[in-house]
Amino acid sequence: MTVLARDLVLEHFRWDQGHADVWAVFRDAEAMAAVVAGLVAPFRDARVTAVCGIESRGFLLGGAAAVALGAGFVPIRKSGSLFPGDKVVRRTPPDYRHRRHTLRMQRGSLGVGDRVVLVDDWIETGSQAATARAMAEECGAGWLGCSVVVDQLAEERRAVLGPVHALLTARELPAPAG
Repeated sequence: MTVLARDLVLEHFRWDQGHADVWAVFRDAEAMAAVVAGLVAPFRDARVTAVCGIESRGFLLGGAAAVALGAGFVPIRKSGSLFPGDKVVRRTPPDYRHRRHTLRMQRGSLGVGDRVVLVDDWIETGSQAATARAMAEECGAGWLGCSVVVDQLAEERRAVLGPVHALLTARELPAPAG
């Protein structure tokens, strides 16, 4: 299933004004199902209790992955959006655009005994994933790793994140046109 997911991502992937665009993958039901199956495959037997997803594509992929794993979904929101209740709040190190984000997660959404996976579309610096891990661990949850569509992470960042599973690497993507 991972090979099919990889091939379908490559089939639908586009560069748009210099930006990577994976949104077309979600419009195709077969591609979306294959991508979700590929993302959850490494964690099928890991007894995952919660899948975290960071706003926005992480909500889409994380929610679908949670359903596929029979686990709960835990949203991690960026600042500026409504989010009720007591929260764990952390500021990320700079991302690939050199921006820092404030991430928020409802404190009661994870606890001791939870086994957590982060699902997202792309990982480059790992700044948001590392922050999500710290937030989950602050709540007492165990971190199992990350599952992403595209991996562009530098090798030295992997130790901070634990296992990172990907459908493909950024080097496998077609070069931007022109």
